[in-house]
Amino acid sequence: MLTNTYLWSAVGLVIFFAVLVKFGVHNTILRALDSRGEKIAAELAEAKKLREDAQKLLAEYEAKRKAAEAEAEAIIAAARDEAERLAKDADVKMADFVARRTKAAELKIAQAEAQATADVRAAAADAAAKAAEQLLRGQMTGKAGADMLARSLGDIKGKLN
Repeated sequence: MLTNTYLWSAVGLVIFFAVLVKFGVHNTILRALDSRGEKIAAELAEAKKLREDAQKLLAEYEAKRKAAEAEAEAIIAAARDEAERLAKDADVKMADFVARRTKAAELKIAQAEAQATADVRAAAADAAAKAAEQLLRGQMTGKAGADMLARSLGDIKGKLN
């Protein structure tokens, strides 16, 4: 019986386990495993919390990005509207400016025409008076002729001007 090595190995193993149970090694091992399980569970809970926080932050940043894009589009639309309004105002002001300049030019032309007409009338009156004077000098002589000439010239100038 002493030669059976399997039996003695089994007896040694049982004695080894009995010594371990006697000194409470199994409780120490179980506490170590429980403590390790609790640490892992705490780490998993922390990881879950961090993931939820990250998802919240991602959602917030997505909302901020969308709001910023909407604001940028609103600013662009407002700028486009303002540019169109300024272009329309410039067109209206340009048309008004051209109309005022055209009216001023037409007024100057009308004044120049009136002045030219007055100058032509004055020149015609002077020419007619000189012609009448020469004609009447040739026909009328003496004091009666001179009086009539002066009176006629005054009448002609009054009627022509």
